[in-house]
Amino acid sequence: MSIPAAYLTVILIWSTTPLAIKWSTQGGSFSFAVASRMAIGLVVAGLVIAIWRVGLPLHRRARMSYLVGGLSLFGAMTLTYWGAQYIHSGLVSVLFGLSPLVTGVLALLWLKEEALAPRKLLGMMFGLAGLAVIFGDAGAMGGAHAVAGVAALLGAVLVYSSGMVWIKRIGDDSPPLATTAGTLAVSLPLFGLVWWQTDGHVPTAIPVRAEIAIVYLGVFGSVLGFALYYYVIKHMEAAKVSLITLVTPVIALLLGSALDGEEVGMRVWLGVALIGLGLTIHQWHSLVSLASQEQADRVAGGS
Repeated sequence: MSIPAAYLTVILIWSTTPLAIKWSTQGGSFSFAVASRMAIGLVVAGLVIAIWRVGLPLHRRARMSYLVGGLSLFGAMTLTYWGAQYIHSGLVSVLFGLSPLVTGVLALLWLKEEALAPRKLLGMMFGLAGLAVIFGDAGAMGGAHAVAGVAALLGAVLVYSSGMVWIKRIGDDSPPLATTAGTLAVSLPLFGLVWWQTDGHVPTAIPVRAEIAIVYLGVFGSVLGFALYYYVIKHMEAAKVSLITLVTPVIALLLGSALDGEEVGMRVWLGVALIGLGLTIHQWHSLVSLASQEQADRVAGGS
């Protein structure tokens, strides 16, 4: 797959994942939906690794990466699936769009990276302001339990970002597909345990839309999406990759409104705008560098 095609595919998968998560829980429990998704994902990842002969490294750094990735995936997805029951699907993408801000703070604390510039601090302030606006309109978010749902999603973002920073600290260089398979292998028993404790039975009648959503998430959301994302990170500038978190929340909100009839209030849109502004300010240096590089490429091409 070409790099532009991979980039657009990641945007498409990430934009449709929140709505698919919400649909996958229809007719069954959230724990069954997420456990089924991860089981399908592990099978698909294993088949791809076997066919392509990628190999599954088992050295110390690889094992640590699988463990940390599996634990963070378990925590983040459990909170996400539970919280997604109570909020609009588009907000799932909006809240996960905050992960660059959270990751920046965690990287400063754990990896001792350079101190946050005033510009990045300003971006975080706008992001927090957007969250405050969204929290102030629970009804527009999806219902009486919306505040609890948003809190669960914020917890998921924290767990996810912590896992990413920890994995970066480990410094494993295993192939992305191997990391995906190892992460799924570690997390699947935990998802199964949660399903057994909270539900414990397979639904007798699952809507076709829910079945399709589970399979879609297992194949595309859990395997292809992660593999292509790592591929994009490896072959594209960080600035272009960062644009994904700016684009997907808006698309996810529009999809939820068009395909699931979700009514998004003006306060939520205002909160989304503030969060988007905060992310733009936070990533401003990368965006300016990207624009300058593209202009230089056009000039070079014209000459």
